[in-house]
Amino acid sequence: MNNIENIINNVSDCDNAASDVTLERNVETFIGCDSDYEAAKIVLFGAPFDSTTSFRPGARFGSAAIRHESFGIETYSPYQDKDLEDCQVFDSGDIELCFGDAGKALSDIQNRAGIILDGGRLPVMLGGEHLVTLGAFRAAFKKYPDLHIIHFDAHADLRDDYLGARLSHACVIRRCYELIAGESGGVSIENNTEGRDLSIENSAEGGESHNENKNALDRRIHQFCIRSGERAEFEFAKKHTDMHRFNFDGLDELVDELVKSNTPVYFTIDLDCMDPSIFPGTGTPEAGGVSFSELLQAVLKVCRTNVVAADINELAPMLDASGTSTAAACKLLRELILALYK
Repeated sequence: MNNIENIINNVSDCDNAASDVTLERNVETFIGCDSDYEAAKIVLFGAPFDSTTSFRPGARFGSAAIRHESFGIETYSPYQDKDLEDCQVFDSGDIELCFGDAGKALSDIQNRAGIILDGGRLPVMLGGEHLVTLGAFRAAFKKYPDLHIIHFDAHADLRDDYLGARLSHACVIRRCYELIAGESGGVSIENNTEGRDLSIENSAEGGESHNENKNALDRRIHQFCIRSGERAEFEFAKKHTDMHRFNFDGLDELVDELVKSNTPVYFTIDLDCMDPSIFPGTGTPEAGGVSFSELLQAVLKVCRTNVVAADINELAPMLDASGTSTAAACKLLRELILALYK
């Protein structure tokens, strides 16, 4: 009889303990990024979009995979002796994007990035294919008209169009260039969701004075690790961008210059800049890339500049069944956040 009473008492104690537990909604964030919005200095958001992917799709699942797998790494970085637990970072989750309408998706991304920037915080976007950069860049460029871009990528992304589409991940840096050139001619970037070439339109309207202004604004896009593209893209780069092929040669000098001038920087990282032997989980792998360690050191250097917005893109997690690519993306994101947190 005593044994039965003990069992009943134990069950009662368990029920009482369970009633004291507070249940909360299951919201998955990147590890260590669970600050509230008001206290946050950095705000993460996902842009799960890959509708213009030209080869192997799957980047729309990148942001969710990075969050989920981030709990396989530590919050502490031995590279920087910093810990995400000491930082105020808010993860605002993924935007629900219209997969069938690139213009609408870019508008939604621009709106999310704009809200974060207007709130005095630094947006860090998780792609998604590389076209998503255009939406966040529009928001940053609206606030910082003297903005520069630092672009790590295997691909130039300077095509005028891809199979007739001007809004494509193969054209994203070309569209960003046109915003820089177009703004100098006085044409608003608002509602330019169709990817119109503002630089051409303004050139026709502004004549020689516009051409002089446009030439002065060239070289505001700094590209590194580029090892793939059409001949026309490399010819365009010779005239209009600061392209460094294959590796990070020239980055130290650029960073010193931008730090000295305190120039605002948009930092975009296409993860396929890494060699596919290290990072196979991407839609358009290109042999001859940099190592993870080389990329990490370059990221830490860029974060010395006045970075006002950043993104990581082009992880397609299901293309690497080992999970190695996702693990690399998680670790790089941790280091990027910690380096940006000041």
